[in-house]
Amino acid sequence: MPTRPFLPYPDKRLKTAVPPVEAITDEVRAIWDDMVETMDAMPGYGLAGPQIGVMQQLAVVDCSTERGKAVRMANPRILHASSRLREHEEASPNLPGMSAVISRPRAVTVAFLNEHGEEEERDFVDLWATSVQHQIDHLQGRMYFDSLKPVKRQMFLKKAKKTGAMK
Repeated sequence: MPTRPFLPYPDKRLKTAVPPVEAITDEVRAIWDDMVETMDAMPGYGLAGPQIGVMQQLAVVDCSTERGKAVRMANPRILHASSRLREHEEASPNLPGMSAVISRPRAVTVAFLNEHGEEEERDFVDLWATSVQHQIDHLQGRMYFDSLKPVKRQMFLKKAKKTGAMK
């Protein structure tokens, strides 16, 4: 299984909401396998299709300490989010060397198509919830720093340009 290269921010594909997956096929499963391999090589907790140029609603998440517990999701959507928030420092291989503390719901219930093509609902908490929400943002054409207030976001992007993280 090969690892795939990351699109550099501000590639327009990273700002594009992607269409849903029609069906879970062997091709989709092979893409998921590549995504898990790529995620583990980062190392990171999740990966969404657009980050590697796959313009479909595909994501993988693995926040386990021992790895090998990746959740493969197609067309994930949040059904419920807790009102209690959790802060976490987030980053992306699409903008290397940069990170920001983002506040997101501490727990979410997500519906998605699993690797068997079945609709599944699952609860995610803490780091798992943060990572799932981060991947869903990517599928909607959003980066984690889009959640920052305008002045902080401007400063973040200015720093990214100055440090060479963004071309």
